[in-house]
Amino acid sequence: MYDTAEPNVIDDEMLRSAVEEQGPRGEAGRIAKMEGVNLKDITSLRLDFKNILKIDNLWQFHSLTKLQLDNNIIEKIQGLDTLVHLVWLDLSFNNIEVIEGLSALTKLEDLSLYNNRISALENMDGLKNLQVLSMGNNNLTSLENLIYLRRFKQLRTLNLSGNPLSEDDQYKLFVAAHLPDLVYLDFRLVDENIRDIANVRYQYSIEELNHNETLERVKREEEEKRQRELDSHKVAYVEYLNGPHLFESLYTEDMEGTRLSSLPAVAELMDSYPSKCTEVCQTIFEYGLKHHEKREAEMAVFNECLQEAVTENQEAGAKKIQEFDSKNGELLYELSQITEQQILDAKSLQYSQDVAQLMDALLNLEIQLVDQLEEIIKEYERNIGELVSSFLETVQGLMAQIRDLENQHHEKLLELCINLLERVLKGEMDEDMTDDLRALFVDKDTIINAVSASHDIHMLKIDNREDELVTKINNWATNLIQKVHRDELQRNRKRVAEINTYIDHLRDELDNLDVHEQI
Repeated sequence: MYDTAEPNVIDDEMLRSAVEEQGPRGEAGRIAKMEGVNLKDITSLRLDFKNILKIDNLWQFHSLTKLQLDNNIIEKIQGLDTLVHLVWLDLSFNNIEVIEGLSALTKLEDLSLYNNRISALENMDGLKNLQVLSMGNNNLTSLENLIYLRRFKQLRTLNLSGNPLSEDDQYKLFVAAHLPDLVYLDFRLVDENIRDIANVRYQYSIEELNHNETLERVKREEEEKRQRELDSHKVAYVEYLNGPHLFESLYTEDMEGTRLSSLPAVAELMDSYPSKCTEVCQTIFEYGLKHHEKREAEMAVFNECLQEAVTENQEAGAKKIQEFDSKNGELLYELSQITEQQILDAKSLQYSQDVAQLMDALLNLEIQLVDQLEEIIKEYERNIGELVSSFLETVQGLMAQIRDLENQHHEKLLELCINLLERVLKGEMDEDMTDDLRALFVDKDTIINAVSASHDIHMLKIDNREDELVTKINNWATNLIQKVHRDELQRNRKRVAEINTYIDHLRDELDNLDVHEQI
């Protein structure tokens, strides 16, 4: 039916039209059309039978939970990344060949890809909440491919009817055995007798699957644990310092140093250097973790003090407002009943003066709070500065120890290599050296340059690691304090606006009363 029709694109006109068609009817619909509809608030959208070729321009529908795109000519799943709240998606009766573009839809529970051209179940790993999957009338041929669905632990309803694999004699048994939590298959309840037979028939393959999945789960959990640990090390700026990583990195781009380390005499020099370097790195690592705890504790104390001051000030403001209400709660009603103009003017003036006094009191409280918070922030800034200074002083002292170790190693290596050069030139080392090493021991300048180049690389790696650590903690401190000042400025502006809005409201009540009296 679409062969002769012109493909459509999802443009603003189509979207507005669809929203209006599916919106409220009657008077409510007229009001909604007049006031306009915010597309960000739409939760359900139907774009079926629109002859749509490409999914596009849906980024405005941030709150969408249900999307109907069935009966179009869509060839590719795309343009859905922003619809992160989607729970129900219908892409049936289209021309889709590959499952893709769904990774962002982690809340999706119901997915229909019925009557497309899909030949493989794939690329749905992120759909952890998937409960219903309709894949009927596609080109699925492999029963083994159905094992992919075992990762969806909440999948209870599955439709595969109309696929070539559904004609296989083992189809129902295979599904029942490999998807033990499935309740409905092809619109029918999975028979328990079928499941029992299936479990017997596929017993050994299921046991192997379970074993492999357990191993994979353990491996994944260990990897996740390692990642969590690494993340905790990164926030302390000491990642990869709890081991020989820094020392090993010294030689990753050091060809001369690596070649020289193969000499038996040089190997003896390497007995203590790596362990001492790693020991200092471990000290930096442990100190960094403890210092991170100190920074976290300081931040917690600051936030507690800040919130306590704000809460106390807000309570004082609420008390002022309560006192005003107690005094003037009945006054507006009394003013509406007074007929004598002189008395009305006097009481209105008194009410206006009380409102002005209330405003002054609330603003004075805010000024007091600003001054109080400024002192708290200054003290916090000093404490953070001292923490950062002590951290850097300790860490840079330890990094200096690593540089000393490298300098000592360099001096010993240079002395050793010069001595070896004399033996090489006398022909005493012919059997102990490879051609690569022999190329370094041709004369004194060559071997000195090689050892110096190795040393320069090592020092650069050590300096870079120190610079990285220093830069990160300084940036943290700078960004932290900037955010504190920015948050306080926003809080102050918001509070002043709240006070002005409240005072304007009180004055409007009196003004509206005056207008009423004049009428």
